[in-house]
Amino acid sequence: MKVSFRLRSSKSLSHFKPGHTAYRAANRRAFNHVERFHKRHASEIEDPVVLNEQTEGLIDDISRAGCSLHNPDPALLKDYTHPVDMSEFRKLGYEVVDWISDYFTQQLSTLPVKPNGIQPGYLPPLLEKEAPEEPQPWSQVFQDFKLKLLPGAVHWQHPLFFAYFPANTSAPAMLADMLSGAINMIGFSWAAGPVSTELEMVMMDWLGKLCGIPEKFLHSSASGGGGVIQGTASEASIVSILAARAKIMKGRPEADKLRLVAYSSNQAHSAFKKACMIADIDHVREIPATSVHHFALQPEALERVMQEDVDNGLLPFFVSVTIGTTSSCAVDPVKELAHVAGRHGAWTHVDAAYAGSAAICPEFHQQYFSGLELVDSYSFNPHKWLLTNFDCSALWVADSAPLKEAVSLTPVFLRGAGNAMDFKDWQMPLGRRFRALKLYFLLRMYGAESLRRYIRHHVALAQYVADRVAEDPRFEIAAPTRFGLVCFRLRGVSNEMNMKLLNTINASGDIFLIHTELEGKVTIRMAIGSSSTQLVHVQQGWLRIQEAATEVLA
Repeated sequence: MKVSFRLRSSKSLSHFKPGHTAYRAANRRAFNHVERFHKRHASEIEDPVVLNEQTEGLIDDISRAGCSLHNPDPALLKDYTHPVDMSEFRKLGYEVVDWISDYFTQQLSTLPVKPNGIQPGYLPPLLEKEAPEEPQPWSQVFQDFKLKLLPGAVHWQHPLFFAYFPANTSAPAMLADMLSGAINMIGFSWAAGPVSTELEMVMMDWLGKLCGIPEKFLHSSASGGGGVIQGTASEASIVSILAARAKIMKGRPEADKLRLVAYSSNQAHSAFKKACMIADIDHVREIPATSVHHFALQPEALERVMQEDVDNGLLPFFVSVTIGTTSSCAVDPVKELAHVAGRHGAWTHVDAAYAGSAAICPEFHQQYFSGLELVDSYSFNPHKWLLTNFDCSALWVADSAPLKEAVSLTPVFLRGAGNAMDFKDWQMPLGRRFRALKLYFLLRMYGAESLRRYIRHHVALAQYVADRVAEDPRFEIAAPTRFGLVCFRLRGVSNEMNMKLLNTINASGDIFLIHTELEGKVTIRMAIGSSSTQLVHVQQGWLRIQEAATEVLA
């Protein structure tokens, strides 16, 4: 049934509200709304005259709300005035910076690390059911932030935050984020953001040299390799797997994708397995790593599993090696594992998400980071332990060609000058923030030596805790202490008792630790790395652990 649209006055439908914001849109949106209404009700209203009248009634409602199906209302063409202009922003900005400064210098140490007494679903009842129709004053918005939102925050910058791995921030990086947010340049291509593209190339070279990675990974080497900032180490794993698959599949039949096998230790982060799921890799091997070798993947075990797969007609293509596993900070032998992978034609990726920051210190680089000259990709997160606000995950590839082959796509509207430098072809998403600015500000305003002292400070604090654990006969060290992580548990008790200890430690919310399992045994992790943590806080934390042990063992 086709009904003609004629603009004439008619009774409107009662369930369409004149003046509703949905009808205050401009020309095209109004027409689409009428068209949808017509299609939706054409089958319900048999009388074409009635349908026509009701449709025209809707048109009248839209017109009264300030829209037209043909020509925009002249009032809508007048300059738009923002409810918060730049003069107001200047004043509010000072207030927010003052609050942030007070948060770090006065509030943070007095707050609980994690919220107490709240359960999932606590927030919706505290907030309005719908977005407001009219602007609300800043004083009310900021007050609600402090009274309704902040009580639900976990304070990752708290000096007694010892859970997970750290998520550092710093004044230079926060300032850079403010400027990046203001400019809001979406630098997916060189043409869309020349400075964000080129500064990222320079910063990845700066950071790579600071960490002592091989020259083949630097943009300046002109060897085809280079670095790129991803959002997380998980994204770095995904694109590395895609690059490895593109490389090994070159010239092979499509059916060979079903034969591909990826390898890691069973201590590798779950992001590895998730990356394989996303890339649709059918065969994934998580090879056991035990306390006999301090939870490091052994080359002999990798060789045995890879050879078995080859004998069974499968195709090894990717080996994920970890420097600083999440559970125990185990360090896989990079050089030896890369040799094994190379013999089978597999890509070697090194995930140093947390521990990679320590490579800026020559002593830690020499001890833990040898063998990188043999690998195909390497990543770590400056947003974990190098004072760079989330998100900033550094990934280097020795050859960018397979990566570009795997994820490059340039539609006609994105073609232009500098396409060869486009970082959209080094990542999964199209859009990307101006993240290199954080590194630029940080590296200039801290300097390499200050950053080295920062890393060494946390390593020393972790060793201090490990020494205290060793002195207390009730406890045992569960894995060698590396970097800023101490793994311990009560000696000779059940998993339930160690969980009770952890829950008692965390009960007040004034300190926050988490647990893992090592060979089936509950193990408590104390990860030292908050930007505000000092010796006094570590001593305070250890005292709380001892008090909790006395309580649960009583």
